[in-house]
Amino acid sequence: MIGSLTGIIADIQKGNANRVTLLLNVNNVGYELQILPRMRMELPPLGETTQIFTHLQVREDQMVLYGFSSMAERDLFRQLISVSGIGTQLAIALLDTLGLQDLIQAIVGGNTRVLAKTPGVGNKTAERIALELKTKLSEWRNQAGLLSSPSGIAPHIQEEVEMTLLALGYTGAEVMQALQAISQDSSLVKQTNSDEWIRSAIAWLSQGT
Repeated sequence: MIGSLTGIIADIQKGNANRVTLLLNVNNVGYELQILPRMRMELPPLGETTQIFTHLQVREDQMVLYGFSSMAERDLFRQLISVSGIGTQLAIALLDTLGLQDLIQAIVGGNTRVLAKTPGVGNKTAERIALELKTKLSEWRNQAGLLSSPSGIAPHIQEEVEMTLLALGYTGAEVMQALQAISQDSSLVKQTNSDEWIRSAIAWLSQGT
């Protein structure tokens, strides 16, 4: 399994059906990777070095490398294609349309209306994604071994914040530190919307990076 590649950006081509291919030169070997269309704007210029996190799909007739800007994005892609009826192109469309954070929050919050904004995702597919992936993210949270919750946070809000931050790539220790810190905010404690808690936690974590 090829988990990531670090090399020189040799070429970027847009093909049919909004598919974007990155040619990455790694030790004089050119790897073709299908990437999210919006990644074109995030990558360094041609000739610069970058790291791409990858997923290798092996079929009877071909092997395809998919490239992502972060490990969390790659891992969510893998979770998406594990859902019945979700292929690689639909998973890429979901990530490209919504972005990593909004996609995770829609899954955790069961917001099928947001999920259905992606072309090709109907209401039934959105419901299936939300149901199956929230269950998997909940199992992931349980395996993370998070400690008891700080005071002032409702259990359902804490669960959604923890699942979202873990899926975004933060460690269990970072999640608990963020929750402990932001729970001191008396105005935030009054909030019953998990989105506000998530935004505050991410903002607090970003200060330390």
